[in-house]
Amino acid sequence: MAWSGLGALLVVVVLYRFPYYVGPGTTGIMIQGLIVLTLASMWNLLAGYAGLVSVGQQAFLGLGAYFVLIPAMHGITPWFGLVIATVAAGACALPLWWLVARLRLGYFAIATWVLASAVMLVIEQISSIGGGTGMPLPGISGYDPAVLTADTYWAALTVAVLAIGGVYFLLRSRVGLVLTSIRDDERAAKSSGVRVGFARLLVFIVAAAGCGAAGGVLAIQQLQVVPGTAGGVFSVQWTAEMAFATIIGGIGTIEGPIVGTIVYMVLQQELQSYNAWYLIVLGVVAIAVAIFARRGLWGTIDEKFNIRLFPVGYHLWEPGERRSRPKPVGTPPTNGRAIAALACGVVGFFVLPSAILAIVFGHLARREVRRTGEAGDGLATAGMVLGYVATVLTVFVIIYLLNA
Repeated sequence: MAWSGLGALLVVVVLYRFPYYVGPGTTGIMIQGLIVLTLASMWNLLAGYAGLVSVGQQAFLGLGAYFVLIPAMHGITPWFGLVIATVAAGACALPLWWLVARLRLGYFAIATWVLASAVMLVIEQISSIGGGTGMPLPGISGYDPAVLTADTYWAALTVAVLAIGGVYFLLRSRVGLVLTSIRDDERAAKSSGVRVGFARLLVFIVAAAGCGAAGGVLAIQQLQVVPGTAGGVFSVQWTAEMAFATIIGGIGTIEGPIVGTIVYMVLQQELQSYNAWYLIVLGVVAIAVAIFARRGLWGTIDEKFNIRLFPVGYHLWEPGERRSRPKPVGTPPTNGRAIAALACGVVGFFVLPSAILAIVFGHLARREVRRTGEAGDGLATAGMVLGYVATVLTVFVIIYLLNA
């Protein structure tokens, strides 16, 4: 554990020096990667540890961006606005949680997506902050572009480090053990006296605060806040990106979102000029990893070589067994088709065949989970429901276009 801490500190120091050795273009790509990493870590905390598969985290991303914009309009520097965005997004999670607290599986996923859309519609009606067209971010117009890019990078790095560190220490605490018990068997956890509702509320607030901080960094990077258009702060594509990074890297591990973000950014830079094919390739990669590497890229590495950079689990050893290869307690393998169903469900909002695959994989996964006892029923249900919704929406769009 000590060596892992020293290694992590060394990596942070090297990343801190990054803007001194590369140009603003590369630094801008790193900023985007750090934003995705923060979002993926928060989504992984929800889905991988608390069993809450959310498709509405873009709500807190967008609120974070606006909580930087609004204070900046009143003379408060956007850098301090990042603190406001973090706290305010977490505070907004309280009333929103009350609306979805009793929902589970795919119903929770769809409810969070509806809430995110409702928040976006409310924001678009407020003309003083730009309405549906958004508005530029004041307070940083006098910055030198290179200095602004470097400062934004350091802010993004600070947010990402705090997000990963916060998740690590949260999971190392008693809350982490509670989350593990809830994810594996909620009824058994309740019967054992575990405060399931409080633990999930805490995770929901932490994830909202992290996404709010990432949204604040995004607002500073883009120098404007646009609500709902393509690439806007409330776009569901942000949830697709964070889910993709988590699934590719390995859901239920702290290292997974880090590895998944690296893979995502490499694919994005190499394929972004291919338009629709870019999304198709992302979907194919996610499905392939979910089927052939059920625990994700990092999970597969951990399974074969027993490498853990952020050890957070509790372990048992049989009498006489060497302690160099611990066995994690209470972590049944996640069904590969369940992860594939969720990946296809998210990508299905952009590519219709992926939505159909989500429905197929979801049904197959639920049968296998019930037969084998593997984890993943929630992921399979969420992916299946997302597939149905994406298919219905696509059909409505096609009918509208034909009648236009």
